[in-house]
Amino acid sequence: MDQTCSYPVKLYIYDLSKGMARQLSPLMLGRQLDGIWHTAVVVHGQEFFFMGDGISSCPPGGTVLGEPDSIADLGNTEVTEELFQQYLSSLGESTYSNGSYNLFEHNCNTFSNEVAQFLTGNKIPPHITDLPSEVLSTPFGQALRPLLDSIVINPAGNNVTGQR
Repeated sequence: MDQTCSYPVKLYIYDLSKGMARQLSPLMLGRQLDGIWHTAVVVHGQEFFFMGDGISSCPPGGTVLGEPDSIADLGNTEVTEELFQQYLSSLGESTYSNGSYNLFEHNCNTFSNEVAQFLTGNKIPPHITDLPSEVLSTPFGQALRPLLDSIVINPAGNNVTGQR
């Protein structure tokens, strides 16, 4: 009888604004934002995330961001650690390579969403993936876009693809 293992998959959610988005967004954007979200996928005892230097990992909660503001259960996966590392290596050489980060269109949340779907078939919460379009739909967001396009989030970890 073939016995398969199942591994829990979690989404670590960090508010980069530390609550400031909730307070200032109504004044600046004309709408309420609950946070400026950074996400990472935790599986096989490691936290995996995407930043300007590519795909990185660290022990869960081990980035400079500290402990996550919340943790979402994405389900379980039967994807082994070895297969997952091969998948990440492939992503790191193509879609999520060093220098491909874009705050609005190709960021930690798009990475987490893609990885979550690969591992579990589930997407991350839409309030996270919809945030860039929500900000850009406002006049203030459009005015700030040139500045915000130059921002790269680097919460520090070990580069998975060795491209540091």
